Formats: sequence, structure tokens, C-alpha cells
Amino acid sequence: WLTSDNMHHQWLLLAACFWVIFMFMVASKFITLTFKDPDGYGAKQEPLILTAVTKVEEVHVPGEKHWPEESQPTGKAFSGNLIRQPLVHMERLELLRNVCRDAALRDLSHTTVSKFVLDRIFVCDKHKILFCQTPKVGNTQWKKVLIVLNGAFSSIEEIPENIVHDHEKNGLPRLSSFSDSEIKKRLNLYFKFFIVRDPFERLISAFKDKFVHNPRFEPWYRHEIAPGIIRKYRKNRTETKGLQFEDFVRYLGDPNHRWLDVQFGDHIIHWVTYVELCAPCEITYSVIGHHETLEDDAPYILKAAGIDHLVSYPTIPPGITVYNRTKVERYFSGISKRDIRRLYARFEGDFKLFGYREPDFLLN
Repeated sequence: WLTSDNMHHQWLLLAACFWVIFMFMVASKFITLTFKDPDGYGAKQEPLILTAVTKVEEVHVPGEKHWPEESQPTGKAFSGNLIRQPLVHMERLELLRNVCRDAALRDLSHTTVSKFVLDRIFVCDKHKILFCQTPKVGNTQWKKVLIVLNGAFSSIEEIPENIVHDHEKNGLPRLSSFSDSEIKKRLNLYFKFFIVRDPFERLISAFKDKFVHNPRFEPWYRHEIAPGIIRKYRKNRTETKGLQFEDFVRYLGDPNHRWLDVQFGDHIIHWVTYVELCAPCEITYSVIGHHETLEDDAPYILKAAGIDHLVSYPTIPPGITVYNRTKVERYFSGISKRDIRRLYARFEGDFKLFGYREPDFLLN
């Protein structure tokens, strides 16, 4: 009976060994699948280089202001090794750095750090944060976050909607309001971020907001800008309907569109490029959020800036940030390939810098 008992124990031990080996194989497979594709957002990204730093290589252009980074941002997520950042954010910054170095795209990726750019950047001195405004990507909510952080209101819910964009009352100073030395200091030391969105979907949003819905407090879009675009770019002059998306695309894709922009007051922020708005190749940003992944990016930005314990990003309605391919294709379905290609040529820098794929309907 001793022999039988020993054999029983041996069989139990053998079964246990097989079980451990099986679980190890399952765990290994799970780990492989989990880390096979670190970017689950679907945007085209450059290969990840783990040894790369996030600083954009300094490129000096005659006549341009360029303020290089002198120290790491103050956000909590940047206090240790950069590899601790989520891989998707490392990839975005690495992609930006690579495209900024691409000489073939230089005219589309570089701009002067002018007063226009500095006017787009809002300052929170108390928490050392700079936020560059890129309209039609949920910027109103980020401005509310900064208004609370600056102390003008104690909570986001208390902020009246008419105050958010009233820059004399919302307590948000622009970077352009500081001296050159103070601007340099803030650009060198503060946590800096902005949000991007598929460039064509952003243009659709701008068109709908300014020319279809047309807020009552912005009548000039419908009554001044729209007629100007129609007179210049509508092919069939006998049509009397309001501004159509086709007219809008033809205007934006015109290499000489600035001639008309000057009549409107120059630089209409709702549809100029991200490059023109935020100078991403001249200013070293800490984080670039994507509208399509804002549910994940907003908490990350708050934590990286060290303010997640002070304020929360407002609740995002379900599905509002999802890229709507069907909508984009529908809007561009009746537009000539020539006009679409000219529009893409203007916004190619935005597509390449932030990993957005060239639209399929442009390739077919």
C-alpha cells in the first residue's frame, strides 16, 4: 500500500507540473497579444523608439522666434523616466518630432511664433500650465478647466456660458500679454498641451457651426464671410442658395485664399491649420491630445499636469468624440477630386504631424 500511495503522490505532482506549464503558456500568450499593438486608437503612427526623448529637434529659421526647452515640464507624470508615459503619448510626440525634421514638409509644418500664435495660448500661472486653443475640438471645456484652476470660479458648473469666451471676464490671460522674457520662461518651464482632431472632420464641424447653425452672436459668418466666398468661388453664379460645403472647400483649398482672408480680418481661427494656431514644431509641447480618444486623454492630461486632484474634465456625451467616417464621406461625395486634393495639400501638415491617415476617397 506504500507503493500505491507513492504512485498516487507522483501522479498528483506530475499533474500539478503540467497545470503550471499550461498556465504559464496562457499567460505568455496573453502578454504577447496585449503588447503587440500598443496604440489601440487606430491612427497611423511611426514605430516607437524607446530611447527617444519628446523634445522636438531645434530647427532655426531666419526671422522666426524659437524658444527651446530648458528643463522638464512640471507635471507629475514627467518627474521620472519618460518610458513610464503611456506608449501612445510617446508615439505621438515621436511622430511629431520626425515630421518636424522632414525637409519635404517644412513649409507645411513650420511657422513663426508670432503674436497670432501667442494669442492662442492661455496661461495658468498658479499651476504652470499653457493651453493652446484649437477651435472645434472641445476647447470650451478645457477653457472651463483653466478658469477654475485660475480661481475665477470654484467649479465648472458655476461658470456662465457667456463668460467662457469673454476674455476680459474669464480670468484667462493670453501668453501674448507677457513680456518677451516672461513668455520665454513660461514656454521653457510650463506644462504645455493642445488637442487635435481629424482635419477634415474639424472643417465639417466649423462649416456646420458657422454657416449652418450660425450662432446669433456671430452673424458676420453668414452675412459677410459667406457672401464673399460665394462671389469668389461658386461656379454656378445663378444659384441663390446659401453657402454650400463645396464652396467652402474650394475657398479653403485655394493657394491664394489669404487674399480673401484679409478682407475678413485675416486668420479665421476656426479653419486655419493646427500648425498656424500652435506652432508645434517651434514650441515643445508636453502632451498632444486627440479628440477621438478624449475619454482617455483628458484624465491623462490632468494627471500629467498634476491637477487631477483639483478638477475633472466635464462629462463627455457618449459617441460625441468618435470619428464619423460616414459623415465625412457624405460631405465630400459631391466635391471634385481636384478641389479635395487642393484642400488636402493645404492641411497635409496637420495630417502628417498628428498621424491622421489620408482619406480613402482621395486615394480611390
